[in-house]
Amino acid sequence: MAYEIEFAVGAGLLAIIFAVYLITNVLRKEKGTPKMEEIAQAIKEGANAYLKREYTTLFAFVIVLAIILNFVINTTTAVTFISGSVLSALAGYIGMNISVRANVKTAQAAKKGLREALDVAVKGGAVTGFFVVGIALIGVTLFYYIYGDPLAIVGFGLGASLVSLFARVGGGIYTKAADVGADLVGKVEAGIPEDDPRNPAVIADNVGDNVGDCAGMAADLFETYAVTLIGAMLIGVLTFGVAGAFYPISLSASAVIASIIGIYFIRVNGSGIMRALYKGLIAAAVVAIILFYFVTINVIGHLTLFYSSIIGIIISLLLFAITEYYTSSRFHSVQDIAEASETGPATNIITGLSVGMFSTGLPVIVIAGGILAAFVLGGVYGIAIAVTAMLSLTGIIITMDSYGPITDNAGGIAEMSKLEGKVRNITDKLDAVGNTTKAVTKAFAIGSAALAALTLFAAYVKEVNIVRADIGITQPLVFEIGDPLVLVGLFIGGLIPFLFSSMLMRSVGKGAHKVVAEVRRQFKAGILSGKAKPDYSRCVDIVTKAALREMGVPAILAVLAPLLVGFILGPKALGGLLLGSIITGFMLAIMMTTGGAAWDNAKKLIEARPKGKGTDTHKAAVVGDTVGDPYKDTAGPAINPLIKVMNTIAIIFITLIMMYSFV
Repeated sequence: MAYEIEFAVGAGLLAIIFAVYLITNVLRKEKGTPKMEEIAQAIKEGANAYLKREYTTLFAFVIVLAIILNFVINTTTAVTFISGSVLSALAGYIGMNISVRANVKTAQAAKKGLREALDVAVKGGAVTGFFVVGIALIGVTLFYYIYGDPLAIVGFGLGASLVSLFARVGGGIYTKAADVGADLVGKVEAGIPEDDPRNPAVIADNVGDNVGDCAGMAADLFETYAVTLIGAMLIGVLTFGVAGAFYPISLSASAVIASIIGIYFIRVNGSGIMRALYKGLIAAAVVAIILFYFVTINVIGHLTLFYSSIIGIIISLLLFAITEYYTSSRFHSVQDIAEASETGPATNIITGLSVGMFSTGLPVIVIAGGILAAFVLGGVYGIAIAVTAMLSLTGIIITMDSYGPITDNAGGIAEMSKLEGKVRNITDKLDAVGNTTKAVTKAFAIGSAALAALTLFAAYVKEVNIVRADIGITQPLVFEIGDPLVLVGLFIGGLIPFLFSSMLMRSVGKGAHKVVAEVRRQFKAGILSGKAKPDYSRCVDIVTKAALREMGVPAILAVLAPLLVGFILGPKALGGLLLGSIITGFMLAIMMTTGGAAWDNAKKLIEARPKGKGTDTHKAAVVGDTVGDPYKDTAGPAINPLIKVMNTIAIIFITLIMMYSFV
């Protein structure tokens, strides 16, 4: 076994051991009052029940597809596909399981102070991050060691992508159907607080934070991390031989150490919460760059690709800064939306849409600049290394994301348990930052997904020409913009993210409609006056059924679209489809997630003002937030796995497409 394999597996084990250490640390914290425990238990039971039903549905789909892959492609692809599916689901389940335990402990720690509560929330979120990295790194590395060919493990990436797609789609529909329904009836119609225990949708809302953000983001970045490694290895083998496959694995392994060090830099110490989180991220980035230098010297022997890895780190940090600028209440975009709310919901929505659209500009410039710089340094492989370096900090980045739903739930538990005002004040501060961290990590996930998909597209082009050579065609296939097949593929690919997002937005609307009707029914029964008790389980059941019922068609679209285009119109049109979906998918996802987060924080900015809650301005902001919720937590993030599923499907089936396509 090569030294690089041992190093990567050891780093993966270190990540898992560190996550287990954090679990024991979090579980030792105080639980809180019996009422707090009762609420936390309801959230945990709801989350576990949903994931069990989702995974049951998902794995029926996985088994069918694995059987097809076994007979149509080969057994290796089927085995790696199942393995990627299982490990991705496991990473999401473990992360969510600790998050629904850390929420109540964060609320209890808030009684002691901000520093203590932040510590619990960060450690709870870090469990998800390091399990994701550890399991993905070990999985990819060991399968490469077993099969010795990156192409043989593309099935692993497909399995991870498919689970991510289901997790993002199902979890996103669940969480936003509950959230929108709870907000419209609770805050707008009844004028009660966000986490008022009299609202029968409040538990479903809190459950949704975990299944949508914790499990969803875990599966999302698990598959992006794995797919990026596999794509970089595919290109690396063709460029540098075995060293080209070992290099991205070694970079990722060294970044595990950097991320662990970064966690210990997250301390308030008089600074703001966001600044404390950024200190951890920057510390991890600096240590990673130092380690990348030594890895590059040992594996590659020269520093050109080291500079490509630095570009990847810079892209990450810039995407974080840009997204915070558009989504933090400290800056004018959110303030403009809050000001627009003074004249009603229409101006709020117009301004929010404008912010979302405009927010695509700087990320596109950053991604474009990064692609050009990395290509000049190392060609297509240089781009792949930049993306690998960008994804290498996944451990600490998921920490920042999972921190969000933990603090959101902690605030809900504090509200429903009627804890004293100073505790709620601390959880509100943590939650406000959590909104921003969820936004910036989603932007990171989207940017990395787009670059990972470009890496996969480059691998697709190389595989197309390898297959052509194998069947005796010596002239390489060129994707020319003037070719009508490529143009048709571009148009179809550009359309798919819009169709996909439309399906998800409509699904959230259907689910929210049923939640609104149910909450109104229970309010009429006398919940607000105390004549009846809220039936939380009814709302949980409604959104669970809605999510499971609606998540199948979008997933089928992601699988069938590249196959139909490939077999009917050929590899040129399929290449166009892949590029078109990457370009429109990236910008649409950025617009949705950034705009949605800006709407949310505009609402919170108004709520923080004296006598802000309950005013017409606040009601207008709530309407904007309910529009932005499915944007930022359902449709936008789900585009990430959509484009990667299509790319991995294309790579796996390219031989059959070349042999049997009509064109």
